[in-house]
Amino acid sequence: MPRPASRWLLLALLISALLPAAQVWAEPDTVKPVPREAGWMKRFELINERAKQGQVDLIMIGDSITQGWEGNGKDVWQNYYGSRHAMNAGIGGDRTQHVLWRLDHGNIDGITPKLAVVMIGTNNARDNEPKDTAAGITAIVHKLREKLPKTKILLLAIFPRGETPNDPLRQKNQAVNQIIKNLDDGSMVSYLDIGDKFLESSGTLSREIMKDLLHLTP
Repeated sequence: MPRPASRWLLLALLISALLPAAQVWAEPDTVKPVPREAGWMKRFELINERAKQGQVDLIMIGDSITQGWEGNGKDVWQNYYGSRHAMNAGIGGDRTQHVLWRLDHGNIDGITPKLAVVMIGTNNARDNEPKDTAAGITAIVHKLREKLPKTKILLLAIFPRGETPNDPLRQKNQAVNQIIKNLDDGSMVSYLDIGDKFLESSGTLSREIMKDLLHLTP
């Protein structure tokens, strides 16, 4: 029978052996639904009210790039989407985990859009690895399929950011895109990457296109 000291040593070795496996299987924060505070909640409740107001055929879900349709993009939105029963469900600063929470708390309750356009993940780039951001986006697509089974999904690649192709956050987003493109099922989920439309042939992102190298100008 092992002596007490030996038993403790065996226990310590067992724990150290199990820790890497636990870390591998740990759920990333990108898939854990959480709300935000302050002005975010007011915007969230506004989107809930929009869902209650009537017919929604098109919903756009995302972060500040999507919310920007109400700012720099408002004239284009009115021109192309004003008569399409379209609903803006973008909140500046959102990450995948925040969108997941919103989808469970009213943003899509009572509506059956023909199409949901989704682009999210650039705000995860600083803190999360591409595989974890992609896991969050995958969770969003799966939740939309569960809650809105008749709604088709257009999943947009995360837009390029940063001035050059060497920008580390742009490279992270590109890595995410390489993963999430596999969510395209040829039927209910379609993946589309229009990022190259914003770039020069050299891969440079112009400030005329994105003044801060992140958000679209008019």
